[in-house]
Amino acid sequence: MQKLDKPERQKFSASKDGIKQNPCKQSQMKWITRERPKIDRIASPWLIKTFVDKEAEFIYVPFSEVLDKAKVLDAIPFDIPNVEFTHYKEQSTFDYIVKKYKIKDPAILIMADIVRGADTDRHDIAKESAGLWAISAGLSYNITDDYTLLETGMVIYDALYSWATHLHKQNHLQNSPFENMLHEVYNKFLKEKKTSNKKTPAWVKDLKAIIQDQIDSQFTFDLKKISNDLELNSSYLSREFSKYFEDLNFGDYVRKLRIEKAITLIQNSTYTLTEIAYMTGFSDQSHFTRIFKQSTGKNPSSYRKNSQKSNPDTKGK
Repeated sequence: MQKLDKPERQKFSASKDGIKQNPCKQSQMKWITRERPKIDRIASPWLIKTFVDKEAEFIYVPFSEVLDKAKVLDAIPFDIPNVEFTHYKEQSTFDYIVKKYKIKDPAILIMADIVRGADTDRHDIAKESAGLWAISAGLSYNITDDYTLLETGMVIYDALYSWATHLHKQNHLQNSPFENMLHEVYNKFLKEKKTSNKKTPAWVKDLKAIIQDQIDSQFTFDLKKISNDLELNSSYLSREFSKYFEDLNFGDYVRKLRIEKAITLIQNSTYTLTEIAYMTGFSDQSHFTRIFKQSTGKNPSSYRKNSQKSNPDTKGK
């Protein structure tokens, strides 16, 4: 199932029978569940509005009233026991909706793991689950009105969907694209070590000194693990590195990877140059511009303009 056009975020107000409902026109589907939502009872409405019915209406009532009110209001009960839209074994209601409506969007499959982990206290399922639980619990604590909570939660899941669609492979600083490049270098050294009969000594603790172009003073790297695995010291690494990496020293090789990544983003994305600078591990745009010009002979803005002229299809992307 494809993602629907983004629904307008709508306010909720109290009806005469005490149930707060959407004041707009009658929607195609009504859904009803327990009051005081946190995870699944906000994530599932977001999923329904985004992929199933953008005009869907959601109602929160005390647990003991859900089934009776569902009959009166002709609403679909969800996330309570003994109804169709609920948990099955370790699967959440969100999981069931994904299955029921055959939603194949890869980002939703990523989100499903996060929601399931947060909703079932299985934070081992996805590392982001603990964060989603913390944010959801904090929202529930701060916002006592369920419909305001739903409206706010919709924004949270919009953001989570954008992350799962575009950014899930990119983390902040410690797991940034820059560090991924370092891991690439590290893994390549491991492969070289396995194919070599030479015994090498251990790395020293000041690996950062070899990295001539650090992105941030807070940047961290698992030096202990690398030392144990590679049995290399910094002097040996500094001396031998260029033999395996295009006659470049460690800092130059990492810098080359970063500029290559920046070129790809400039040519194939609509990110601003500031965003590209951050995404490729530079501490600021001026530093990025200086290194980019040293490597390509052009500053990033000129490079982008020339790239758009040579490839008109990229304009307006």
